[in-house]
Amino acid sequence: MPDSRKAYPLRLDPALHAAIERSAAADLRSTNAQIETLLREALARRGVKLTPAEPPRRGRPIKG
Repeated sequence: MPDSRKAYPLRLDPALHAAIERSAAADLRSTNAQIETLLREALARRGVKLTPAEPPRRGRPIKG
């Protein structure tokens, strides 16, 4: 199943990227997941409503 998320190249200041990497490691997340989480939190604080993220499918696909 293809990933439905939008791929987007992002240029970051190296110090900002390093801080995000540290924060992600502390939260046991990937850097990408941490950036997505931080963006969602920032939008929520501004009152922007988003549909909940669809949780990733886990396990083997159903045979059929």
